Amino acid sequence: MRVVLSTYGSRGSVEPMAGLAVRLRELGAEVRVCAPPDEEFAQRLCEVGVEMVPTGRPVRPLVTSVTPGSAVGLAQRAAELMAAQFDTVAAAAEGGDALVATGPLPVTAGARSAAEKLGLRYVHASHQPVVLPSPHRRPPGRRGRPLPSEVTDNRELWDLDAQIANTMFGEMLNTQRASIGLPPVDNVRDYAFTSHPWLATDPILAPWQQSADLDVVQTGAWVLTDERPLPDELTRFLEAGAPPVYVGFGSLPVRDPENIARVAIEAVRAQGRRAVVSRGWAELALIDDQDDCFVVGEVNHQALFRRAAAVVHHGGAGTTTTATRAGAPQVVVPQGADQPYWAGRVADLGIGAAHEDPTPTVESLSASLKTALAPETRARATAVACMLRSDGATVAAKMLLDAAVERPSAPV
Repeated sequence: MRVVLSTYGSRGSVEPMAGLAVRLRELGAEVRVCAPPDEEFAQRLCEVGVEMVPTGRPVRPLVTSVTPGSAVGLAQRAAELMAAQFDTVAAAAEGGDALVATGPLPVTAGARSAAEKLGLRYVHASHQPVVLPSPHRRPPGRRGRPLPSEVTDNRELWDLDAQIANTMFGEMLNTQRASIGLPPVDNVRDYAFTSHPWLATDPILAPWQQSADLDVVQTGAWVLTDERPLPDELTRFLEAGAPPVYVGFGSLPVRDPENIARVAIEAVRAQGRRAVVSRGWAELALIDDQDDCFVVGEVNHQALFRRAAAVVHHGGAGTTTTATRAGAPQVVVPQGADQPYWAGRVADLGIGAAHEDPTPTVESLSASLKTALAPETRARATAVACMLRSDGATVAAKMLLDAAVERPSAPV
């Protein structure tokens, strides 16, 4: 069986697809991943022996050059992403059996169109539940298109979200579809999601409430086991004292990174703790040359978080899942998108604290750290870690292979 996985986004979008690719390959499938051509993604996929097809422009320059929340250049970027699905991804998938896509709507709508043209099985996968229509929560809102605050009926809001998606992406999708002989679609969002999307999250950490609106299959999170050793210098730092607090904002361009680093380090020191600061895409740096802080680049978070007293982060799906699986108490400082959802889940589970303001002060972050560093929070984080599933990628891979045998030409 030949499977193509298509994704576009930061590390949190690429890493789960790599996890699924590895499991598919272990089960005998031929797999390639269409992903952004950022060097770190290419290197990671190469490390685990997965073929990568570079797709679109690198993500990092796009993310770090745009103000968080800004809609500047959105239409052009969306058109480029969608065109890549019709061109690069379609070429990679030709002669294959299935196409699994995740990421922004221009990616998944384009990917399903490519699969439709090629007659391939198509699966939409989401690594967080927030964007999937549900009567139990409001839509997150689309960049530059806020939802009316006076409307409180969730179904009405999701209908409005579908209309907004059509306004933003309908014309560009149908123009591309017409160019390859496909008929127009009248609901871009629902076409991309299908009526049977997969949710690649852990049911304890991110449960899905079923409804008649959507038949969601929750597979569990697609985790790629990281076997890379920690750098020697970092290991020496870890062994030189008590477990440190990790601080990092991943692939997120935070506002005023110098101030964020200063606030975080001072708040950690106020708790009598050492700190490991991750540069990330925000290029966080140390604020002085004291020996109680250490800065890292790309490292094995699975190994590092198991040795951390707490993890302070932005609330991306990947970081939240990794920290929860490691049993590390968390402080989540959400900046936008699905991050407030993950912050809420961390607080609701009692495994850490949700920091309400995206720009913390030393006092506010210190208060959140006190909660995370409390013995009862550590005990709860350890208990929840034992509840999480570890077979999400295996479940998804077997479902894909089994469906191909049972109904080789039908969509999933």
